[in-house]
Amino acid sequence: MGGEHPLMFSLQNKIALVTGAGSGIGEAIARCYAEAGAFVYVADRDEAAAARVAGAIREGGGGAALSVLDVGSAASCREAADRVFATHPGGIDILVNNAGVGHVGTILGTDEAALDRLYTVNVKGVFFLSQLFLPGMLERRSGSIVNLASIGGVVGVKDRFAYCMSKFAVVGMTKAMALDHAEHNVRINCICPARVETPFVQARIAEYPDPARAYAEMTATQPIGRMARPGEIAAAALYLASDEASFVTGSEFVIDGGFSAGK
Repeated sequence: MGGEHPLMFSLQNKIALVTGAGSGIGEAIARCYAEAGAFVYVADRDEAAAARVAGAIREGGGGAALSVLDVGSAASCREAADRVFATHPGGIDILVNNAGVGHVGTILGTDEAALDRLYTVNVKGVFFLSQLFLPGMLERRSGSIVNLASIGGVVGVKDRFAYCMSKFAVVGMTKAMALDHAEHNVRINCICPARVETPFVQARIAEYPDPARAYAEMTATQPIGRMARPGEIAAAALYLASDEASFVTGSEFVIDGGFSAGK
């Protein structure tokens, strides 16, 4: 019995970029990665929100920098990547494509503008950033990309036509990229949560005529009887980014409280 066991799920000396990290799931992932030892680029459209999270990480003794980034803009993604390369010429070790938007409606209640908005943010955002940061990972033969999809990318969800369209695309991109780059030791996976109780979801619930009823209906969707917590999604993102997941690629990691298990 010699020596100490290495710390599991360590991201020591890793560089990560997390989009949509100004709140909710993205914030939880950014904080989790920093606690695991990574230097984290906290990327968000909302500069104040990104600054708050990056500041909190630094105050807690971690390493972080804010990055103002609109994932739906190729120019904005390029500018953000250039800023990262200026400080870290080798690029990043971990990319988390978390930023996304939602939409309620069937195909009959979805106009072209709404469809384009979801495709631009939820799909092209993953495309833009993966295309920018993947080459450095391939050159080093090391890296991990974690895409945030949804249970709506694994099974259909009523009244979420455009959202499901975009998240099924994320799952498909994940699998295609994973196959294309597995031999280079770059792993690409996605996380597919059911409903998560984030500030965004709480704000949406507050807009309903009967918030208590809306909350009850949203929690009842999951057989476990509640929504997920952001930290529970962050734990999966930590695993997928870590060396402990070195044999995991092309997976859709379902975290849904039993939603997809059947009725």
